[in-house]
Amino acid sequence: MPTDSYLLELQHINQIFGTRERRFTAVQDVNLTLSEGEFVALVGPSGCGKSTLLRIITGLQQPTEGQVIYRGAPLVGVNPHASIVFQTFALFPWLTVLENVEVALKARGLPPKLRTARALDLLDRVGLDGFETAYPRELSGGMRQKVGFARAMAVEPELLCLDEPFSALDVLSAESLRGELLELWTSGSIPTKAILMVTHNIEEAVFMADRILVMDKNPGRIVTNLKLRLPQPRQRKAPGFLAVVDRVYSILAGQTQPEHIEMGAAPGEPGGKTRALPHIGITNLASLLERLDEMADNRADIYRLAEELKVDSDHLLRLTEAAELLGFATIAKGDITLTPLGETFAEASIPARKEIFATRIRRLPIFKWLMAMLYVSDRKQVGWDIVQSELEVEFPREEAERQLETAINWGRYAEILSYDDSTAVIYLEPGVSGGH
Repeated sequence: MPTDSYLLELQHINQIFGTRERRFTAVQDVNLTLSEGEFVALVGPSGCGKSTLLRIITGLQQPTEGQVIYRGAPLVGVNPHASIVFQTFALFPWLTVLENVEVALKARGLPPKLRTARALDLLDRVGLDGFETAYPRELSGGMRQKVGFARAMAVEPELLCLDEPFSALDVLSAESLRGELLELWTSGSIPTKAILMVTHNIEEAVFMADRILVMDKNPGRIVTNLKLRLPQPRQRKAPGFLAVVDRVYSILAGQTQPEHIEMGAAPGEPGGKTRALPHIGITNLASLLERLDEMADNRADIYRLAEELKVDSDHLLRLTEAAELLGFATIAKGDITLTPLGETFAEASIPARKEIFATRIRRLPIFKWLMAMLYVSDRKQVGWDIVQSELEVEFPREEAERQLETAINWGRYAEILSYDDSTAVIYLEPGVSGGH
């Protein structure tokens, strides 16, 4: 299909952050197209570059390499035909609901009477008729996000971009707002030609989108382009719906690889990539393993566990990744199966669990590296800032901080590390060696 037949096209987009010494590829060689009439969802784990792509598409950020084509022409600067709704409500607290919507129209130079009429019409369409003079503090989270939608649609964008628009809402508000947005879209009540939504919620993407682009991380890239042939409105319990959800989980969860591949390399090790620790709590991991221990054959469809454990898909995938990394479970074709070691952990006493956990994490390259650093340091201690600085060679600053926080929490649970928050110093527990 020729380029000018697409509303939007990304050609070989790369986004690299950092200095020459510390460069991080957030997005690598991304190509995608979006046509009029499409509702497309970008799905993937946290840190895979979904929001970065959205900023590039709307012109809020320039890619390091590659080109954004909009209606057949290279995009230069901010895209005047696109609006974006963020996960935070981003309303001006000193303005009324009506004034918050009018702000976008004022910036476009519309005269007062016209912008007031259009703003009132949009507020009516999103169900906020009667709240025009209210201030954001008087509204619920769902109502505040409706104002955000009204403001984004006020400029009648051809392309409406949504960045995790429902993630800050409670379950009922999010569900209601999803349904209302779909009704506006499918009925043609808004002038938008296409919608591009970023989400890590797999069920949300399958519920709303016509097409799902599945992304993976390290670096961020598109791994699957999945066309949905499910009619609207969609039923979450329908076999076809569940089959698609299962497939997306299967793609994101991957398949357990040989141990030397799963574990990755230690920080600074030449020729290897450091495997990031999944940012999870041990209590939640134990709950997952206990649930698997109760199931027939110690196995479950991963997508079914999200509802059972009351966690979102992003958190669940981090839990399954941790179970896999520690050797407590294996993953294949969207199923997770408890290993004999995972079964032992699930059925063990608290002291025995700590001992098993300590043995497993000491095999991870990033832990070996951290404990060796502590062991050769004066008094078996080292400052948080020193370790984080070393990790920043491998990870962006925020991720390096998150990796260190996770490592300390895991090490504390295993009783091999201590941390003094008042001095920001990490210690080896007495009697713990830096080797195996």
